[in-house]
Amino acid sequence: MNDLIKRKLEILPDQPGCYLMKDRQGTIIYVGKAKILKNRVRSYFNGTHEGKTQRLVGEIEDFDYIVTSSNLEALILELNLIKLHDPKYNIMLTDDKTYPYLKITNEKYPRLITTRKVKKDKAKYFGPYPNAYAASETKKLLDRLYPLRKCVQLPSKVCLYYHMGQCLAPCVKDVEPQVFTEMIEEMTKFLNGGVETVKKELEEKMLAAAENLEFERAKEFRDQITHIDTVMQKQKIVSSDTTNRDVFGYAVEKGWMCVQVFFVRQGKLIERDVSIFPIYRDAEEEFLTFVGRFYEKPEHIKPKEIFIPQAIDEAILTELLGVKVLTPKRGQKKELVDLATKNAEIAVKAKFQLIERQEERTIGACEALGEAMGIAPPLRIEAFDNSHMHGTDAVSAMVVFVDGRPAKKEYRKYKTRTAAKHDDYGAMQEVIRRRYIRVLKENLPLPDLVLVDGGKGQMEVAREVLEDELGLSIPIAGLAKDDKHNTSQLLFGDPPKVIALKRTSDGFYLLQRIQDEVHRFAITFLRQQHEKHAIQSVLDEIEGIGPKRKQQLLKHFGSVKKIREASEHELQEAGMPANLASNIHAYFQQEALSKD
Repeated sequence: MNDLIKRKLEILPDQPGCYLMKDRQGTIIYVGKAKILKNRVRSYFNGTHEGKTQRLVGEIEDFDYIVTSSNLEALILELNLIKLHDPKYNIMLTDDKTYPYLKITNEKYPRLITTRKVKKDKAKYFGPYPNAYAASETKKLLDRLYPLRKCVQLPSKVCLYYHMGQCLAPCVKDVEPQVFTEMIEEMTKFLNGGVETVKKELEEKMLAAAENLEFERAKEFRDQITHIDTVMQKQKIVSSDTTNRDVFGYAVEKGWMCVQVFFVRQGKLIERDVSIFPIYRDAEEEFLTFVGRFYEKPEHIKPKEIFIPQAIDEAILTELLGVKVLTPKRGQKKELVDLATKNAEIAVKAKFQLIERQEERTIGACEALGEAMGIAPPLRIEAFDNSHMHGTDAVSAMVVFVDGRPAKKEYRKYKTRTAAKHDDYGAMQEVIRRRYIRVLKENLPLPDLVLVDGGKGQMEVAREVLEDELGLSIPIAGLAKDDKHNTSQLLFGDPPKVIALKRTSDGFYLLQRIQDEVHRFAITFLRQQHEKHAIQSVLDEIEGIGPKRKQQLLKHFGSVKKIREASEHELQEAGMPANLASNIHAYFQQEALSKD
């Protein structure tokens, strides 16, 4: 705890609000809320902590706070600040699972489609469904009941769906808008739990058709009722009423929280969401924040009701989310919450050992690396590699590892501009300069360690740029390879010396992963550039092909190999005039004969 933090702790108010923890670069790394700021913020710097909390506190060099007038205002502000700053310690480790939904499009002639992306496009979304099959079966059922259009683009004549009775053919017939409005209202009622009402209406239509001796029509209604029963019975009934609700349960184990959410639709448990993430304060506060953030994701559509465990402030969530939030005290509804909680307890215990081991191999590896090098744990590492094809197509690449894991969105590719061919030192110098001038201009986070693929020479040119030109003090290390191109040594210091690391250690394994990843990324980019140039150079020799047609062929076929193998007809399909398609085909035919 530095002097600045000590002085700020003395003047903290005893009011609700939010606090923003910052690292040595001034980057916000954690945002939290508190009923009493003074007590909450001081708790981070008093006593001892373990694991993730210890690492968080170890990185804090400063903090700010914002006083609010209520706990609800503090929660809303916290959610907005997390969304704005995306602090690394607030990132939740959630499943990447996406669920299928049914969507009634917002168009003049609406369609019913399945989708995994929920957008703010004024369409109606229903779900989620447990899997694509369940969504597809429900869609097939609704297609038989409600004849919305099926075609993406309106055709010039009626299609098979019209003859099957599954489309009103607005492409060629005048259909009143009210007809679609009424159908959508019926579908909405069905998908929001009105299955029995729809069945009853179909039964009445079936009986009326039978009385009028319209037995084929009556059979159609009977088949629709049977299909409804078949589709709906495949889902497990967990509630005696049909209110759509989400049921939350949570459990905590050694600083990690698991939240299980059951999606109950029409009285049936159709899917669940599982999230496991580290926590740094009271479990109840973390849970409130989780639920607030959960519905920021567009695919999580708010139901009519939300059930939560006891000891959680249901009033604050009701006001925040705008839906009814309840804590069931008895009966079937309480059993649902207990079931979600029990599942959370099982999941967090089952996954804790895996999480703990993963932490050892990622953040633990960073800490071991820092200790071996005599520097602070390099939680953010940026690594560089150069590559070229026999002196041509020179490229460079940078990969970023944060907390021992690849941050692929931050990877960067470079085409060298000023460095001469075969000049690896010049290429490294150029790319380091371009990267960190941009970092300074855009106020991006600085790395804790810069890794260059190579030895003393590569390290020295990187140092000249970082220290002599830009005035930055960032540790620089070199990764040398053995004769088999495997990671061999870590070089560090001035003059560079070999840092002893056991080849079986997590620190050495992390370096291997980084070196392999930056090399893979650079080689992939190099091959893309080489193939692009190869295509261009071959096509330059064919009369009648200019820059636009080169691009057209490349976009259509994707590779020079496929262009070589294309027939005249396929070349015309790619947009080439008949005479040019013939020339291209003849050129490659002649090329093949000359090779034979």
